[in-house]
Amino acid sequence: MTTAVDTRDYFTDLSLLKDPYNYLATIRAQGPVYHYPKRDLYYVTGFEEAIEVLRNSEDFASVATAAGIAPLPFEPEGDDISEQIEKYRPEILGSDMVAAYDGPRHAALRSLISRIFTPSRLKENEEYIDRLADEIAAEMVAKGSCEVINEVATPYVTLVIADLLGVPDEDMNAFRDAIDAGPPPFDMTAVDSDAQAEPSSFFITCGTFFYNYVTDRRTNPRDDIMTELANASFPDGSVPDDIELVKTMMFLFGAGQDTTAKLLGNAIRYLAEDTELQQLLREDRTKVNGFIEEMLRMEGSVKATFRLAKRNASIGGVEIPAGKRVIIFLSGANRDPVRWESPDEFQLQRERHTRHVAFGQGLHTCIGAPLARTEVRVILNKILDKTANFTLSETHHGGGDDRRIDYETSYVIRGLSNLHINITPA
Repeated sequence: MTTAVDTRDYFTDLSLLKDPYNYLATIRAQGPVYHYPKRDLYYVTGFEEAIEVLRNSEDFASVATAAGIAPLPFEPEGDDISEQIEKYRPEILGSDMVAAYDGPRHAALRSLISRIFTPSRLKENEEYIDRLADEIAAEMVAKGSCEVINEVATPYVTLVIADLLGVPDEDMNAFRDAIDAGPPPFDMTAVDSDAQAEPSSFFITCGTFFYNYVTDRRTNPRDDIMTELANASFPDGSVPDDIELVKTMMFLFGAGQDTTAKLLGNAIRYLAEDTELQQLLREDRTKVNGFIEEMLRMEGSVKATFRLAKRNASIGGVEIPAGKRVIIFLSGANRDPVRWESPDEFQLQRERHTRHVAFGQGLHTCIGAPLARTEVRVILNKILDKTANFTLSETHHGGGDDRRIDYETSYVIRGLSNLHINITPA
């Protein structure tokens, strides 16, 4: 039977970009796990159910994470399709990304990546983050106004991850051009076309650069992450090939700059519209961390992630056959009233505020979460230091009932296309 929630397609309805939360609440009212017949997908919006899927790598494969809703290259057969998945894995869209790896391969790559995000290395990187954030905040305040996404957030986080990896300054413009030229990831305007399967200019450009970096670091080692990765070995003593290293570095660079930039934009937008909260944080910086966690819960930059059922499974009392795709709505789970009191209300002092799923759960928990938190915390404090107030530009975004905010047309990423603010210096 067709229900009211089936008349709207989350993957193509651009009106849901502004507010996906009411729609997800409507879905959740059907149950924490709901079968969407039009695309034969299982929607998970319950908090406990989301954690259950994310932690269950025995029954659910991450291979579909980067594929989104792109068709599988095979027809699932039987109650356990594990062998089919491995047979056709190279043909599954996005399966060559670290986030889509499963089993021993994922564990081995994650062991390499974990070398980047050690406390000591992040501490060293924080000194650079502090200097960079101070410079960028000073520039934006000196102008009296700015466009946050492209003038502040994206350059800031891109330079941070570039510094961590060791990307040369002279290559940064080429990277930025490639990023700006590409469509948003998981583009809603290309869902039902072949465009979603086409490699972006970002991957073509970055692939060439990172291959050159790998070969250079092997003959000319430096004191940076890329040198360490280029000469690293897996726990069993085997050595990753060049292509594996290139893909890993590209993933770290791409994921490291996009989602954090979106989170920072969402946070500044929220403070620009709530000047009382802005002033409270300005007067009491001990509350900044709590603000970031509540923003991650309410306006995290990743709305959803995907899994593929390897075998028949049951989540939240709903049977999910092998071969069916599951979309875990992180933004829905983070507003589940079963888990959160007054879930749509911003609460700065919310109890257990870090126990959200904005960074995922289980084996694929975002390994860069500590870096993202640090980046946002440092530059928010710098902006609060140097401003008396900042507000949305009514010239660009209107005001009152005519407020205009544009979001990237992605069904996975929650991020603003642009954000103009007016600034009163401290």
